[in-house]
Amino acid sequence: MPSRSLFAAISVLLLLLPGAAAAVGFEMAELPPPEGSDAPAMRVGIWYPSDAPPPESATLFGTHLSLGTEIADGKHPLVVISHGEGGQMAAHADTAMALAEDGIIAVVPEHRGDSRFDESARPAEWMVSRPTDLREVIDFMTGGWKDAAEVDGSRIGVYGFSAGGYTALVAAGALPDIGLAKSFCAGNPKEYACRNGFLDGVEAGQVAPALEQVAGDSRIGAIAAAAPSLGFAFGALDLAGIDIPVQIWSGALDLRAPHNTNGALVAAGLPMAPEVHVVERAGHFAFLAPCDQRMETARPADWAMYCVDPEGFDRKAFHKELNAELVRFFDKALNR
Repeated sequence: MPSRSLFAAISVLLLLLPGAAAAVGFEMAELPPPEGSDAPAMRVGIWYPSDAPPPESATLFGTHLSLGTEIADGKHPLVVISHGEGGQMAAHADTAMALAEDGIIAVVPEHRGDSRFDESARPAEWMVSRPTDLREVIDFMTGGWKDAAEVDGSRIGVYGFSAGGYTALVAAGALPDIGLAKSFCAGNPKEYACRNGFLDGVEAGQVAPALEQVAGDSRIGAIAAAAPSLGFAFGALDLAGIDIPVQIWSGALDLRAPHNTNGALVAAGLPMAPEVHVVERAGHFAFLAPCDQRMETARPADWAMYCVDPEGFDRKAFHKELNAELVRFFDKALNR
């Protein structure tokens, strides 16, 4: 699992990266906890199309964002981005920027109990709380947000990475089979999620009823899942509720969510054939925004683990392709 210190370092360094000018606005918001809950507020970052001139120097996340400016006129599609376990919005800032440059509102929540700021939730908890978070974010963006009138509620997508890929699948209507997952782990103890205890304390009798209450948000019209964790927990019957376009990304050298036991199993079980991309020479963290070179000196251990890609793989070049393909997919799937 990515460490809290890793994402703290990434967040600082991403503020310093140079970026290209673009007419994109940005603001932060905090969603209050559900009524009667003692959960903390949920921080979200919102990238949105804007006609305001961008600043000359880099602002947040190393990009030229116009902070707090007016949103561009018109009804805009919405894409919610779900980060990986222990992640944060900075890790997908370049993707959010690319979507907003295309005229899509991109919002990245930092999941309650499962972000770099708070890793208190166990998998048995975040398996349910993560899709619940997405539902709350969509409620807010289409209702409580000050520019909700500019959101086209008929064109909503989700992009998720790692645990966020799991989140996107459940939000779209998939229901993981805990028994299937545990049986898989019994036969494949070296699988990353299995050997790291993702299913410890996860009891079907407790998790399944809660998931049935939160799975499947009919407002979601398309999803993209990159390196989806727990893909082996979904059989064809468990995925039958997904009747929308799906795009799947996997790294060919991913050791944490290997394609054959995660993305490929999801793709094979979906009722409609998804669009599948297996990226040559890409590891698990290839889907995070490129790291700043200064991190090599500032945090050498984190740099070696999360920022060094296999020889011959260019993460910056790949992200141009990834972001362009995500924009193309959501444009088509959400009928833009």
